[in-house]
Amino acid sequence: MFLKPKVLSFFIFLLAHASVAQVRVTTELSNNWKFYKGQSTTAHQQDFNDRKWETVTVPHDWAIYGPFDKEIDKQVVAIEQNGEKVATEKTGRTGSLPYIGEGWYRKKFTLPHYKPGQKVLLVFEGAMSEPKVFLNGEKVGEWNYGYNYFYFDISKQVAAGKENTLAVQLSNQGLSSRWYPGAGLYRKVQVIVKNQESIDQWGTYITTPFISDKVAKVNIKTSVSGANTRLVTHILNAAGDTVASDKTQMPFGNKFEQNIAVNKPELWSPETPYLYTAVTQLFVDNTLKDETSTRFGIREINYKAEVGFSLNGKVRKFKGVCLHHDLGPLGAAVNKAALRRQLQILKDLGCDAIRSSHNMPSIEQLELCDEMGFMFLAETFDEWAKPKVRNGYNRFFETDAEKDIVNLVHATRNHPSIVMWSSGNEVPDQHGSEGAKRARWLQEIFHREDPTRPVTVGMDQVKATMQSGFGAVLDIPGLNYRTHLYEEAYKAFPQGLILGSETGSTVSSRGVYKFPVEKGIGKAYDDHQSSSYDLEYCSWSNLPEDDFILQDTKPWVIGQFVWTGFDYLGEPTPYDNFWPSRSSYFGINDLAGLPKDRYYLYRSQWNTADETLHVLPHWNWKGREGQTTPIFVYTNYDKAELFINGKSMGVQSKNDSSLLHHYRLMWMDVKYEPGTVKVVAYDKDGKPAAEKTMVTAGEPYKIILEPDRSQIAADGKDISFVTVSVVDKNGNPCPTATNQLKFSVSGNGSYRAACNGDATSLEQFHLPTMKLFSGKLVVLVQSSETPGAIKLSVQGKNLKGAEIRLKSE
Repeated sequence: MFLKPKVLSFFIFLLAHASVAQVRVTTELSNNWKFYKGQSTTAHQQDFNDRKWETVTVPHDWAIYGPFDKEIDKQVVAIEQNGEKVATEKTGRTGSLPYIGEGWYRKKFTLPHYKPGQKVLLVFEGAMSEPKVFLNGEKVGEWNYGYNYFYFDISKQVAAGKENTLAVQLSNQGLSSRWYPGAGLYRKVQVIVKNQESIDQWGTYITTPFISDKVAKVNIKTSVSGANTRLVTHILNAAGDTVASDKTQMPFGNKFEQNIAVNKPELWSPETPYLYTAVTQLFVDNTLKDETSTRFGIREINYKAEVGFSLNGKVRKFKGVCLHHDLGPLGAAVNKAALRRQLQILKDLGCDAIRSSHNMPSIEQLELCDEMGFMFLAETFDEWAKPKVRNGYNRFFETDAEKDIVNLVHATRNHPSIVMWSSGNEVPDQHGSEGAKRARWLQEIFHREDPTRPVTVGMDQVKATMQSGFGAVLDIPGLNYRTHLYEEAYKAFPQGLILGSETGSTVSSRGVYKFPVEKGIGKAYDDHQSSSYDLEYCSWSNLPEDDFILQDTKPWVIGQFVWTGFDYLGEPTPYDNFWPSRSSYFGINDLAGLPKDRYYLYRSQWNTADETLHVLPHWNWKGREGQTTPIFVYTNYDKAELFINGKSMGVQSKNDSSLLHHYRLMWMDVKYEPGTVKVVAYDKDGKPAAEKTMVTAGEPYKIILEPDRSQIAADGKDISFVTVSVVDKNGNPCPTATNQLKFSVSGNGSYRAACNGDATSLEQFHLPTMKLFSGKLVVLVQSSETPGAIKLSVQGKNLKGAEIRLKSE
């Protein structure tokens, strides 16, 4: 919810921004950090010699460089969330990467703009984990939760006109996570210098309580420090024009409140993610003391029993996915280019919502969701008071939960993408009255800090939450799986709504197919891969069709968040009892960001604007000649005809004979013969509308390179993701190729990492060599801070190599 007023002069806005350097300076501490993994008793001291330490750039994840080792996270445990009763040896649960242990970061910096008497804040957006922070040898504070944003006032410790030494101690314990948590200063660190009379950190709160076609009311609450202040706010549209302004000098305590009218408001939605900016200026007399800019959107959300969820007055259902915070081969270190690529892939899927599971999101992810148009379910904790893992958040829940939620809400509440909060996921506290009381307590904290959004919890113990009252307490009951209990939960809970807070958990490996083709629960194979026929799932979960039908037929089901949009490091179900296996199989896309077949099944339902016609499996099956090799088609057409080497295999139509036939076209009796597969889709009039062909490929011959972007920013952070594949002499893709490739980058960029999406691969991401998996992999090329040309070369034995030129500017 957000607003926009009448036009002032843009010249006034430029003058205001010309003064920003005088009143507030924000400096990101990114380059030339010193890092050491190991214990130290003196590393925080100002005169400590760190010249032999590694030089790194923050954000930084010390563990992603490996090596993979099963001993790192080997556990003998029964995973209650999976319904296990007997403890067995588990490996790869946290990615088998060396995140456990103590790490130290040190950074020297000066503040030439700082004047004695000013206020200085040190802001962290996440530090994994339990950071203890020292400045110039003096401890300034600590924080426990690795996913939370926090800051310290370092005005008393900072040195004017001198070099300052910042030291951060981090400690990751074993048995502290159920997935790969990452390690280190994996999100931004900033220093803010401002006047004593200033706008408080996260002190602006914008809502849009009234919206019509003609006008929207923008309510802005601003917390400030200092006496005799007055506030001026200008609202700018997306073009940078001032469309409304307001001034006030009547604070209530330390808080100003403004109601500003924006005429003919442009509304924010996934389809039209329109953003305004509120420029807030704090004056004492006629002297500008502080200025901040806050982006926001004007939008209205509503949740109504029996009707469902509506955005800007239109009922819609969440077509969402869950995302862990790691970025595959980059680990937990935040990178905006990688996040943007993920969201672009999800946009094409037709996805319109993200759940940050099971932790607080990065600011960069929220900024991109605002810009690109994704609704967001922001989650807090995977544990409350009762543990899932010995050294998890349960250690801090009683003392830290409230302040962690307050920081989450204050740091992110102005993002229009956020439409719901989640206070927890599958917490063992679902059982008993104490859990219901904790759910209510957490929910009331959210309501106190932000009354505009509802709160949910991802519940897997649905029967227990019916009995304990836990589910009835929540604003929105969230069900993780348990599709067979949706009707019962809807009748038992008073809200008149059910959210699929976590759905699917179908497992597959990109480009891998198993025979015979049949539904299977918890199936395991000797190669530690899962079949991409998309018929295999876990004991607690289900196939996509079970959720599709609920979304399509039950108005009180307000949507779903599929587990997961992308594979992630750790939790290699169903192979957590086997080695090697170190990442998940749940993703609609693999760890490299390459779409699996299941991507197109969801796309056929979710992307209503574009054509989907996808055929599986591949058609390279030497040794299966004459054997039954079913062909599936995922399409938004209702009917298609299959041809093998020109011979029709018949027409299949979507029908209600089973859930699978309702959403897929399947030819179950096809016998494999090498050659050409062609599928012709028919429109509602029975006329050919689209066709797709694939050919049995010969031997791998040539490497093909396809960058997601050929031009990137020369900022030392931007990344081009180059998909690498091989084709035969006729240009046909080789879907089973496993060639070992080597990469080199020259010019104004560097090789960053590679990933092939194989959950069993123990090749380290940062080394410039990797095997193809199912014929593909992705190479990450990172810019330098110097503009110019970048060349990527890829070579492989007995293959015609390839190179591509990129540009950074």
